[in-house]
Amino acid sequence: MKLYLIRHGIAAEPSEDVKDEARSLTHEGRKKTAKVAKRLDEIGVRFDLILTSPLVRARQTAKILVAARLCPHLEESIDLAPGGGIQAWLRWLEEWRRAGGSQLALVGHQPNLGNWAEILVWGDTQEALILKKAGMIGLSLPETQSPVGHSQMFLLSSPKWLL
Repeated sequence: MKLYLIRHGIAAEPSEDVKDEARSLTHEGRKKTAKVAKRLDEIGVRFDLILTSPLVRARQTAKILVAARLCPHLEESIDLAPGGGIQAWLRWLEEWRRAGGSQLALVGHQPNLGNWAEILVWGDTQEALILKKAGMIGLSLPETQSPVGHSQMFLLSSPKWLL
């Protein structure tokens, strides 16, 4: 199974006027994310499902990926919000895999996505993987055992390397 961890695009800076969960992508963030999505389309990346954080900037990023025809299906998961737990998501993942899913994209936030990749590859967090905005980590998850500590990273890319 292939898992793609995608950080949301460039968002408006935090301010007292706008709650963190309501921050939107900037014009530059939308433009750069659309370019990344176009490049992913050109190299043939596709997903069975895009699972996104419910925060505005992540949902906007996920919708850009859907608009680029990388995937027709989009769902939200509170587990992908900042501070969300990997254990609940792992239970969801097991059910999704049993239903036949094989190409999944998660759109979320740093440090969660970097930490989750570390847990899947090394078994625990090391605070070493930094995912840039609109960047992506690609992981191969094992078919027959827990992905924790048994996954392999095949891609760690900032958006500039995709453009």
